Amino acid sequence: MVNWAQMYDCYGDVDRVPELLARAEREDEAAAWDELGYRLILECDLVFPASFAALQRLVRLASGSARARGLAGAIVRCAAGGHGCDDLLACWPQQSRSSMGCWTGICGRGRTTTLAAFRDLIAVEGHYHWSAVLGDFSDDFYQVACPHCAVEVTVAIGSYGRYSAIRDWNPGDVERRDLRPAPSEGLSGIGRWMHETAVRDGQVVLADGIAQLFGRAECPRCASVFNIADEYASSNRPLM
Repeated sequence: MVNWAQMYDCYGDVDRVPELLARAEREDEAAAWDELGYRLILECDLVFPASFAALQRLVRLASGSARARGLAGAIVRCAAGGHGCDDLLACWPQQSRSSMGCWTGICGRGRTTTLAAFRDLIAVEGHYHWSAVLGDFSDDFYQVACPHCAVEVTVAIGSYGRYSAIRDWNPGDVERRDLRPAPSEGLSGIGRWMHETAVRDGQVVLADGIAQLFGRAECPRCASVFNIADEYASSNRPLM
């Protein structure tokens, strides 16, 4: 059971969210859903204890409510941020495993035709850091520290190129090195799941970008080669 007395929303209230959830569930009232949206997710993608406390109920409603699916997806996509609720986040998947499986089936029914739906699926799998930052690979950049010399490396994956570089704000990305995409048979874990899902759904650009992201990059400073996804995840994965 959720102890709502400790679950404040963006206004510091502890009683409004459960009341709104009850109204939304009972009457599917648009005004209740709208107020839940701005109480659970503040501008700049800030979330609160009440946001994670509401997830279990939102996921339970997801089969019959697009609003519930959208709000739950938006919350979990914010989970990689500095919200100070990692303890609640760590408990949520264990408490809601059966509901999460149901939601995965709902989101994944047929083809994931939008990037938002794809990111929701990634979040449901618990990889909040990828859900938060994954783009359409038209103009994507990832900042990682070289594990050998600690220099900050910019990884670019987009229509203008796929490379690692040192970012200089005057001349731009310098000392570029081509990325080394992972072959499909070389992917594992979440990278393989993401790639197979994109391929299944005919998302060619997305699948290629994932292969690049889960491939390897050369550090322009020390020439060492490292796994891009491993280094990004190690710095950005939420504490559990």
